[in-house]
Amino acid sequence: MQLFTANSMLMMERSMDFLWTKQTAILDNIANVETPNYKTKYVTFEEMLESKLNSANGSAVKIRDALENTTATVHVADETAKADGNGVDINEQSVELARNAFQQQHVYNAISTELSLLRTVAAG
Repeated sequence: MQLFTANSMLMMERSMDFLWTKQTAILDNIANVETPNYKTKYVTFEEMLESKLNSANGSAVKIRDALENTTATVHVADETAKADGNGVDINEQSVELARNAFQQQHVYNAISTELSLLRTVAAG
């Protein structure tokens, strides 16, 4: 068994990649709140992962492939929130930043727990 590359660890790694990409997009949005014609960035991940996992039909190899081949995707929104063409809603972005921080903390805790269990098993 691949302890450090088990599906649960790979899923947490992919989750952290997604959350880091999402945080970067949110911070870009906040930094450009006053930039004329700036369009809001948003990141997707869950929909692609869900689709790939559903098509895996329980096959361990296909599940692993789905995890390995799913990445966060940055998109640019079409809508504009202000007269200057800027699409950033600062309140929405602030809420998303806080939500993202809570999600990151949850994944950090899950990784810490997983590694703690591995240390316990290794210590015997």
